[in-house]
Amino acid sequence: MLVWRVTERCDLACAFCAYDRRLRRSRRDLDGAEARRFGVLAADWAAARGRELLVSWLGGEPFLWHPLADVTRALRARGARVSLTSNGRALRHAETLSFAAEQLDELTLSLDGPPAIHDALRGPGSAAIVLDALRALAACTPRPLLRVNTVLMRDNVEAFPELAAAVTAAGADELTFNALGGRDRPEFHRDHHLTPEDVTGLRAALPALRRTLPLRIRGGDDYLVRLAAAAAARPVPVDDCHAGQSFWFVEVDGRLSACSFTTELGLPIADLRTAADLDGIAARLAPARSAACDDCPSTHVHRKFA
Repeated sequence: MLVWRVTERCDLACAFCAYDRRLRRSRRDLDGAEARRFGVLAADWAAARGRELLVSWLGGEPFLWHPLADVTRALRARGARVSLTSNGRALRHAETLSFAAEQLDELTLSLDGPPAIHDALRGPGSAAIVLDALRALAACTPRPLLRVNTVLMRDNVEAFPELAAAVTAAGADELTFNALGGRDRPEFHRDHHLTPEDVTGLRAALPALRRTLPLRIRGGDDYLVRLAAAAAARPVPVDDCHAGQSFWFVEVDGRLSACSFTTELGLPIADLRTAADLDGIAARLAPARSAACDDCPSTHVHRKFA
């Protein structure tokens, strides 16, 4: 899996997010030509080794990245699968909706609770945009796998069952969740983060939801244990995450690392020019260790998608 941040621009103002459009910060875009070059190299490398490659566009808001359509088509033509995580606003436009239906293998839309809660967090009318997009795409043929991801916090965790029912009715295939993190906006995290009791309640609610709803709710036991530890401010060190073996993260500055929390240890993709270079990525990343590893926050390491 290649998770790739393509832009730092966003069109929403979310108080818990580092890419809130109100913040004064860098607003870089990934170079389209370099994205195409490295993406094609990675797709050809994976095909030659009998491996499936899933490229996942991340932002900011990836639909604001102008080379998105061209690079996506180039990668899919080489056998890569492509996914994207979005706030959904761009899908109000018919052209973008058609692109998503025809060119994405997976689409993750952010929805942080039932409409009233989501709108309070992300802006009036935001939930309706996401739910309308889900309904429209669920009716398309072809269409991507439709996933909703929610950021869990004190504000919305008790409404998780209501959220699950709403996204099921709108046509979602999967529901995933993150706990609110404190690295992006610590001032928001202080007053809104999950408590241990919140995680206990979520864990108790999940079995019944999984039995009764025709919806895959991801997040295995390891993941719930990690959420409980974070809520209790108990560090979870990871000594060996098998860095670079099956997961790569590329930051908007073009550095490839084992996850988004260890980018200071990354390799410039400009230096990765051949299949042999890609063969050597895991060996180059494995010895590196960041302070983040002493309390690993990487969701994929803790089996978010189990």
